Amino acid sequence: MFYAHSTKNPDSSDWQPLSEHLRGVGALAKEFATVFHAGELANIAGLLHDIGKYTEKFQRRIAGEALRVDHATRGAILAVERYGPLGHLLAYVLAGHHAGLADGLVAGERATRTTLHDRLRGEGLPPLDEAWREIDLPEKLDNVRTFNVVKAQRNFQFAFLTRMLFSCLVDADCLDTERFYDQVEGRDSVRGTKAPSLEALRAQLDAHLAGFTGNSAVNRIRAEILTHVRQQATLDRGLFSLTVPTGGGKTLASLAFALGHAIKHGLRRVIFVIPFTSIVEQNAKVFRKALGELGEAAVLEHHSAFTVPQLSRADAERFQSAEKLRLAMENWDAPIVVTTAVQFFESLFAARSSQCRKLHNIAGSVVILDEAQTLPLKLLRPAVAAIDELARNYRTSVVLCTATQPALQVPDLKDGLDKVRELAPDPSALFRKLKRVTIRHVGVLDDDALAKHLSDAEQVLCIVNNRRHACMIYQAMTDLPGARHLTTLMCAKHRSKVLDDIRDDLANHRPCRVVSTSLIEAGVDVDFPLVLRAEAGLDSIAQAAGRCNREGRRDATVSEVRVFAVANPDWKPPSELAQFANAAAAVFGRRGTSGDLLSPETIRDYFKEVYWQKGASALDGGEKPVLRMLEGCGVDALPLETLAANFRMIDSVQMPVIVPYDDAAREALRALQYVEKAGGVARKLQPYLVQLPEKGFKVLRDAGSIQPVAPEKWDEQFMELVTMDLYDPATGLSCDDPTFLRAETLVW
Repeated sequence: MFYAHSTKNPDSSDWQPLSEHLRGVGALAKEFATVFHAGELANIAGLLHDIGKYTEKFQRRIAGEALRVDHATRGAILAVERYGPLGHLLAYVLAGHHAGLADGLVAGERATRTTLHDRLRGEGLPPLDEAWREIDLPEKLDNVRTFNVVKAQRNFQFAFLTRMLFSCLVDADCLDTERFYDQVEGRDSVRGTKAPSLEALRAQLDAHLAGFTGNSAVNRIRAEILTHVRQQATLDRGLFSLTVPTGGGKTLASLAFALGHAIKHGLRRVIFVIPFTSIVEQNAKVFRKALGELGEAAVLEHHSAFTVPQLSRADAERFQSAEKLRLAMENWDAPIVVTTAVQFFESLFAARSSQCRKLHNIAGSVVILDEAQTLPLKLLRPAVAAIDELARNYRTSVVLCTATQPALQVPDLKDGLDKVRELAPDPSALFRKLKRVTIRHVGVLDDDALAKHLSDAEQVLCIVNNRRHACMIYQAMTDLPGARHLTTLMCAKHRSKVLDDIRDDLANHRPCRVVSTSLIEAGVDVDFPLVLRAEAGLDSIAQAAGRCNREGRRDATVSEVRVFAVANPDWKPPSELAQFANAAAAVFGRRGTSGDLLSPETIRDYFKEVYWQKGASALDGGEKPVLRMLEGCGVDALPLETLAANFRMIDSVQMPVIVPYDDAAREALRALQYVEKAGGVARKLQPYLVQLPEKGFKVLRDAGSIQPVAPEKWDEQFMELVTMDLYDPATGLSCDDPTFLRAETLVW
């Protein structure tokens, strides 16, 4: 008897037979891949993945001997021998199902794993026992659907399919193993708990939306948008855009479309992809409220700051829902997933099994790309290729949802999207109807002139491109009533409190003068009569305009967004932001500042200018290319590990510092002293993190201002700010300490 997994029982009476595990994983993987018509391929991957355990050496290891045994490569060798080119794709999956996907023929500079080519030589592998033949492998691949292949993207599509099959295998392997140990240890698994159906969620959403009233001109337009968008749910699957001005009700309109569209076409879930964690949290809260009693069990947040509620087992039903959500974070097995763009796109290009595990659950879904204009320019072309491939071959409908629709369609973008259908009713007319602000350029402002603009208005928001600039402006206006400051040098808990105070001041017509970095443009719901915006890209200016006269209670002619150039060279924006500002200036020059600078036509013109200035190579990773790496390589040479290394949406290394901002933070820090596993506590601490660049972090560490928490247990995994004098209640982590400021100047 050969075994896949052992227990503490030495007589092996309750160990898992290897053949049972292989067949179980094959059946699950086949089920997962059927949605994109690759079930037979996935089944073979499941049958072969642990075939290398049919060795005397591995069975000694499973019995307790301290041996290292490669059990993954044998299956890869058999796949290549039996199944030709498609078998070679399976070989990546099989060889990497624990260690991760490797490069094919030649290891890239950033690769750390042995290439698949070298693994397939089989050097040093223990011999297979003939018992492996009890697994009835197909002699050839039958019923393999031909994918919709685009010749120019063929290798990209091969790599994409490999990661999808990898996902099916990894998830199936994890689930079958988990199921075995649950049975052995007598645990009741909550994975089988039935989630709310999409039909039930739609009924709850209908009940919520029925309570909306058209009690203002803006609300009546929102209602018209909602009605029209919902009517489009019956359209065939594919690519869509939803172009609605800020404040036009995109969030719930997109959810209503997605649920209706998924039900119509038998799709399995709705995935919201959002650029910033703060908006993920905000939108997830909106969805839970809209979905009533079903929301808590249906909506999965997946991002670094999400903490599954800690519930008592005495509350059995709620405990089961929370536990199911915790498990669903591993593979996105939930009706509604709300996640970040970094999590979504980096996973689509990943090589690690933990990142790829959820990918097969993206297939057969509706994906809403919120604030689509924030896709990183340096990786725009591979991101667009992934969107196209999901719609082309994986039964996924994708909605590009934004007020500032990027020019991602052909011919505006090389290898762009085709046949994108607009869901909103006449976007140009909508923007005219919902025009709530006037945008004008007020020239160059030095700090004194900027201070006068701030003192002359009782309620005003000023947005700049530099954290140090924001801090200096705030310090210059602290004697003005209602002066407030927002920056990512504050922990999220602190920022939330400041925003609550700002909204209270605005609602009660008290003085409110706020200076902020661009973080306030990320879906923050505030409504100022006047906004000042340092020169930036037109999409950023449009986002700033969304914080001005948001509810349309004032006339557009008296609600202004004043764009200004910064006089002090110390406050100039970083080079990439400067490029966006230059593109906006070029559009202004062609269209004039008297036109509607926020119209869809102007926004499209702006993005075309940005793409032209950057060039096709710079939109594909520049010196760390993605699509170009796949040109000319065959299935035996796919650079899968290097692709994952190159597809990084955030380049700069940020180091987290925990701020003991309140009693809850201090209690969680104390808990780190005695807990055995840090996961739950770490999630509780997420709202208290400030992310610092490496040099700024080093300055504080060398000065002893930050120190590790329980280093004997966690080394330097958790770094706490111990010098709270450096954390200002108005500006966050010190922006005026000379030593810290010098480090900040270098990199921020």
